[in-house]
Amino acid sequence: MKEETINEVLKFREDRNWKQFHNPKDLAISICLEAAELLEVFQWSAEDVWCESKKEKIREELADVLNYCILMADTCGLDMDEIIQEKVRKNGEKYPVEKAYGHKEKYTELGT
Repeated sequence: MKEETINEVLKFREDRNWKQFHNPKDLAISICLEAAELLEVFQWSAEDVWCESKKEKIREELADVLNYCILMADTCGLDMDEIIQEKVRKNGEKYPVEKAYGHKEKYTELGT
């Protein structure tokens, strides 16, 4: 994510003096609530699992989730690039290409 985008989200919060309300507990709740709204887009979608007709709603709800993630990282003093890169590295260890390629199983179910 671009630093410019992150700064824009933080400035939006600062301009409204909302940082005082943003503690890790409430931000975690907000992330879950917005993720549920994203999930709701797919409710009753039947065969249209991609929900092509609902792309705008998907964009809006995904942006809400990401905005709250930015605020959570800032509140906790975490660098988003660093934590994402670390997670990708850990996932690479759990899901080596030679075992995981083309498989959907959890790492504990991939053969040795």
